[in-house]
Amino acid sequence: MDELSEEAMTRLNELKPGRPGSIFTSDLSVNEFLVLRHAGFRPLGLVLGTSVYHVGLQIRRWNANQELDKLSQAMYHARELAMERMQLEAKLLGADGIVAVRLKVERKEWGSDIAEFIAVGTAVKSESGGSWLTDQGGPFTSILSGQDFWTLLQTGYRPLGLVMGTCVYHVAHRTVGNVLSNIGRNTELTDYTQALYHARELAMERMRKEAELLRAEGIVGVQLSQLNHTWGSHTTEFFAIGTAVRPIRDDHTVPDPYLVLGLDT
Repeated sequence: MDELSEEAMTRLNELKPGRPGSIFTSDLSVNEFLVLRHAGFRPLGLVLGTSVYHVGLQIRRWNANQELDKLSQAMYHARELAMERMQLEAKLLGADGIVAVRLKVERKEWGSDIAEFIAVGTAVKSESGGSWLTDQGGPFTSILSGQDFWTLLQTGYRPLGLVMGTCVYHVAHRTVGNVLSNIGRNTELTDYTQALYHARELAMERMRKEAELLRAEGIVGVQLSQLNHTWGSHTTEFFAIGTAVRPIRDDHTVPDPYLVLGLDT
């Protein structure tokens, strides 16, 4: 993993707990901050990672549905680089985890094939101790909001890590004959349906495999989105992201949600 910049190290040193005059930073709302503190965690600082990445080209067949695997790999690798740098910042702060993680892709004016991949979240530390680090010894990551993070803990579950899957897919162009034969008709475009279904399935399956590697029981807060970049109208990215979780204790039972949320029965 690359070393962090001198400016990043200066910022992290100023955030380290116990340093005289240190002030934490966070993009949590006031409500999220409140429930996070109530859950026994305190914010240490806003952590981030970035990667400016050149996304290459891949030859595609005009009339075929197909995944563009080189582009899929590029989009995944760039996000991983940003995530790893964000996690390194959290580790240097002595954090147990990172909550409310956001992943963004921003195109730059330097070229249509260049983008910045950004990961941002709030590093947190448990005030009651316990083992919150991943099996690999790093801080957990989660896309859950502060409120959802608190609710997850109240139900006896813990976040293991942010898991994701991506698929860049080329949807075949329709032939002239196909376009003409459907003029004025209500009809399903089955080739398009199958292409989009297949692409989403690939992204979801890759996210699930990441959760398996973390020995998760499940994935919560899943977001499945379609992202259009600069590859043209027939090429798109399907991106799946969620938080892998498992019980804090093997003998846990899920409490009554009315009691957890304070609702009237």
